[in-house]
Amino acid sequence: MFEKVLVPLDGSKLAECALPYLRNLAEGGKIGEVILLNVVEIPVTWIEGIDFIAVKKANVERSTKYLSELKNQLEAEGMKVNAEVMEGGATEAIVDYAKEKGVDLIVIGTHGYTGMKRLMFGSVALRVLHDAHCPVLLIRPESCR
Repeated sequence: MFEKVLVPLDGSKLAECALPYLRNLAEGGKIGEVILLNVVEIPVTWIEGIDFIAVKKANVERSTKYLSELKNQLEAEGMKVNAEVMEGGATEAIVDYAKEKGVDLIVIGTHGYTGMKRLMFGSVALRVLHDAHCPVLLIRPESCR
């Protein structure tokens, strides 16, 4: 049994491909608590005329609403769910949060990029897989079709 399962979500349908797998684990009684996590990335460059505080506030509010809706859905299905919005770089935030909170499993969707696309765009999911202290279940986009 996994006492704490972390599900990083970015608001995309691709990331939500992890949810059916989460539901399967929950139905089998293999999950104690689910933690939904959304990381609001902070821009590293300054652009003239952009109010970063307002942009960040809007992103945090949008993330909070998004996670709250998912949390309510999963709780209605009988799961114990917490939701958390963090700021920072996605990979570091996910890995650090998982370690700090004693997460037993991370369930995360991946774009499934290969070759040049993977080199150009990178992959948060693959970096989490590499850096995490616990098992990581990667959900490929093909599994949602």
